[in-house]
Amino acid sequence: MSAVSIPKPQGAPFRVMPGFGLSLGFTIFYLGLIVLIPLSAVFLKTFTMTWEAFWSAVTSDRVVASYKLSFGASLIAAFINVIFGGIVAWVLVRYKFPGKRFVDALVDLPFALPTAVAGITLTALYSTNGWIGKYLAEFGIKVAFTPLGVVVALTFIGLPFVVRTVQPVLEEAERELEEAAVSLGASSLQIFARVVFPTIMPALLTGFALAFARATGEYGSVIFIAGNMPMVSEITPLFIITKLEQYDYAGATAIAVVMLLASFAMLLTINLLQAWTRTRAGKK
Repeated sequence: MSAVSIPKPQGAPFRVMPGFGLSLGFTIFYLGLIVLIPLSAVFLKTFTMTWEAFWSAVTSDRVVASYKLSFGASLIAAFINVIFGGIVAWVLVRYKFPGKRFVDALVDLPFALPTAVAGITLTALYSTNGWIGKYLAEFGIKVAFTPLGVVVALTFIGLPFVVRTVQPVLEEAERELEEAAVSLGASSLQIFARVVFPTIMPALLTGFALAFARATGEYGSVIFIAGNMPMVSEITPLFIITKLEQYDYAGATAIAVVMLLASFAMLLTINLLQAWTRTRAGKK
């Protein structure tokens, strides 16, 4: 039985998907429906407030304290994940050991685990009578119901973003460059600093941005271990929920706008850094 050939239009490249116009139109429609319209609704609701009311809603002492905790803990957790997530990705790519597939699957657990379950589990582990918390309490370290607990929860949910971003880059890295550096007498530290790190740095920045953005909006895994004490361990997403429960929709959207703009500025900065890094690498 002979294969059926698909005729190729003369003068035009063959495409399996529809043409550019239809595909672009569907893309814009879908993104507008799923992303732009909801975000526009947040801004439109905020515009119903006067400037004085908006400023008062987003700069009260309690709200500012929640900003500091949410963004500060998210930054710390993202930095921790960049370091240790990079190490995990390196081990999974460069080494073979028993149980490697299990460890690789374990990395994705924060993706699959419901956030509320993660929060309850972390609270049970790190409370003063928990399996881990009781030993830390002997050294005067209290994790649950403190800002430190928020960092632990955000580190837990952000790890897969770094590992899964760096892992494919390491798999595709040219090992010949490292071997050439070894033959030229370079030390392990020099090889990592001058060969490996420049290759994975854009991926690390991407993983950092994804982990940070995910952490700033995290709610389910944090509210249990944070304790939600005003001015101490109250995160901004929880404060937004509190505003909604009080039927202060304008105040809730005003705080949400601040969070959205701050996250967008952070992501834009990371993308500019990535572009700058690629430009430098291309020139070299």
